[in-house]
Amino acid sequence: MFKKLGDALKVKDIRHRLLYILLWLVIIRLGSQIPVPGVNRDFFSNWFKSQTGDAFNFLDAFTGGSFSSMSILALSITPYITSSIIVQLLTIAIPALEEMQRDGEDGRKKLTAITRYLTVGLALFESIAMTVGFGNNGLINNMDFAKGVVVVACLTAGSSFLMWIGEQITDKGIGNGISMVLLINILSRLPADLTTLYEQFIKGKTIARGALAGLIIAVIIVAMVVLVLILNDAQRRIPVQYSKKMVGRRMVGGQSSSIPLKINTAGVIPVIFASSIMSFPGIIATFAGKSNAGGWLGTLLGILSSNNWFNFTKPIYNIGLLIYIVLVIFFAYFYTSITFNPLEVADNMKKSGGFIPGIRPGKPTSEYLTKILNYVIFIGAVGLVIVAIIPFFFNGVFHASVSFGGTSIIIIVGVILETVKQIDSMMVVRNYRGFLNS
Repeated sequence: MFKKLGDALKVKDIRHRLLYILLWLVIIRLGSQIPVPGVNRDFFSNWFKSQTGDAFNFLDAFTGGSFSSMSILALSITPYITSSIIVQLLTIAIPALEEMQRDGEDGRKKLTAITRYLTVGLALFESIAMTVGFGNNGLINNMDFAKGVVVVACLTAGSSFLMWIGEQITDKGIGNGISMVLLINILSRLPADLTTLYEQFIKGKTIARGALAGLIIAVIIVAMVVLVLILNDAQRRIPVQYSKKMVGRRMVGGQSSSIPLKINTAGVIPVIFASSIMSFPGIIATFAGKSNAGGWLGTLLGILSSNNWFNFTKPIYNIGLLIYIVLVIFFAYFYTSITFNPLEVADNMKKSGGFIPGIRPGKPTSEYLTKILNYVIFIGAVGLVIVAIIPFFFNGVFHASVSFGGTSIIIIVGVILETVKQIDSMMVVRNYRGFLNS
């Protein structure tokens, strides 16, 4: 990998693109240190540390700590991620959006514009909710309408600015810019998390116990990364044979191909969906001042909080873990069903003269693809569940308080792999051009 990076840096175009990405990532981290005008950062930081639930931990991990420090980038890129998912789901329900998706480049541009407007709307809504929810409790000193407007404008502008940066990186850099923004935010939290693990399990222990604890932590992290690599690269290839046909006076076709079905067909989306749904009631309760409520509401919030899972002194809280697992598996099937249509694939194969050996074209092919797809999705969903709950297990049993988890590792590995693949493809194109010129 390092040799590939070294070879890539020798190419002027790739080197400029990588430096362009680095420049924007530095700007993002600098922007995360700029406070929102009029906000009492100490109040919000102390309030965030006092929270026993994990309603906002998921958001803070994705913002690189900008949320807990209440910087101008506190909302980060999360409104864009949410709006992108909403638009993808709406393309199934709204025929006009589905038509745009099929219109090629022009349709994609229209969907991108809709996503942008929806992002700004969501950022505005979230910033208003935060300002109203926290402003009267001490977040804004001597809060009035003008100060509230300034806070809302800064938070909305910060999220919109990150969306613009992501699009610039996509156009002039390498890889997906939004993923890059998310990656740098997650990576920025790793040093603090590793320091927490060191102070909790290694510092002050005997050499033998400290070394053993460090080895166990390293093995767990490496094992999770390896599992994520397997989930990203593993795929089931379905062979496809194309029949020969006459075109003019020549016989064409007859070649063999395959349909690659990724084991992790939905990526990190099921984990994000499940985590968001589990965190949403806690966020609402916090804004309503009921985060420390007792009775049935307190029990419900405790069940939904991942900090209480694997707590064997209170087994009822582990119901939330079962709900989380069911949600991850459900969204793995749901998201794949809207992004991969076996019937459409079977029809396209039939029109182009392709067939799966031993399977009749048409409906039998669609049923066969659906059967294989359900099997593949289940394997991928189980892998996602394992990666996602390993950090919950160690947080619950050993009280390892860290912000990164299975979701973060899946995003880090996925973005790095995709970037390396794009660099490889650019190198291949360059080599072809050099060969043709010579």
